[in-house]
Amino acid sequence: MQRPHARLSSWRRTPSLARKVLHVDWVLLAGLALIAAIGTATLYSVAGGSFEPWAERHAFRFLMGAGVVIAMGLVPPQVFQRLAYPMYAVTLLLLALVPLIGIDVLGARRWIGVAAFSFQPSELMKVTLVAALARYYSTLPEKDISRPRWIAVPLMAIAVPVALTAQQPDLGSAVLFAIIGLSIMFLAGVSWLLFAGGGLALLAALPVALAGLHDYQKRRIEVFLDPDKDPLGAGYHIAQSKIALGSGGIEGKGFMQGTQSRLDFLPEKHTDFAFTMFGEEWGYAGSVALLSLYLIVLLWALFMAMRAEGTFARLTSAGFVVTLATYVLINIAMVTGLVPVVGVPLPLVSYGGTAMLSLMATLGLAMSSRVHGGEPRPLSPHRPDDA
Repeated sequence: MQRPHARLSSWRRTPSLARKVLHVDWVLLAGLALIAAIGTATLYSVAGGSFEPWAERHAFRFLMGAGVVIAMGLVPPQVFQRLAYPMYAVTLLLLALVPLIGIDVLGARRWIGVAAFSFQPSELMKVTLVAALARYYSTLPEKDISRPRWIAVPLMAIAVPVALTAQQPDLGSAVLFAIIGLSIMFLAGVSWLLFAGGGLALLAALPVALAGLHDYQKRRIEVFLDPDKDPLGAGYHIAQSKIALGSGGIEGKGFMQGTQSRLDFLPEKHTDFAFTMFGEEWGYAGSVALLSLYLIVLLWALFMAMRAEGTFARLTSAGFVVTLATYVLINIAMVTGLVPVVGVPLPLVSYGGTAMLSLMATLGLAMSSRVHGGEPRPLSPHRPDDA
């Protein structure tokens, strides 16, 4: 007869579906669900007290996203590790095809239509870029991490999608690719001296980069530097955003009582300026509460990343933290006039299906390592370069 402790040990070694589901980080998912519920309520208010056309779809997409996280969590991490390069290559191909077969929306070609659906390849790239860089550094010997030869590969992996999205034009995604990719490199152990040198080089090349911007992008920067330069034109969005946020005061005007949004002074209030809509209705107190909720989720996810075993697990987990934090920081800075408007949504609050699902898929990569409790079996490392 098998002893109790032997049966328990045998159960622990059994990779049953029930055990995997129990290892999903339900606390993290609950925090994200609460943020998504706030987003659903905000979109309900945007529509004047109707679940159509945004709130209902937003809630459904979050449920789909949560399903994606759980499903990806049940898949062994070595599967994603092996598929990282092919997934990146396919997404890069889709990005390159956007100018040829993409759909024009508001003067920009960023979407690809498939039957009755459309999606942004740039959002998928945020997932595959994290996976590809995590795989690269999980197979690279530590002594080679800061060597120029081995830095060139990840830099090229970041630079190509940045260039492709900037030409769509989609400056917001290009900035996000750069921040996410460089953050993964830094967390992988690339020397900070190289980042300092790169920063100085970027400053020197700034005039050339500014010269290559589209006219409307230059106009946004000019308005950012001088908000009163064109208050009824290029500066209209940010001026109305500040007015709406300020009019909310400490306690806000109340749910569905925002005058700036109700009278349609506030533009894009269901996407880029959803936080402004929320701030007008719930005031400073509500805005701080929402940002505190984001902070709690980020700290919890950071704790998960710190406990991850092995390079691939740590970097995919960190990839989710960096992605979520970057989205939040840029959107809040954007709607408050601290940075130019670059079209970055507020995660799980702003309306946007592809953006939400890509964020959840990035979490799914991290969840896979957490559920399976360790690092994937190492792949063949890059050959050391002793030269």
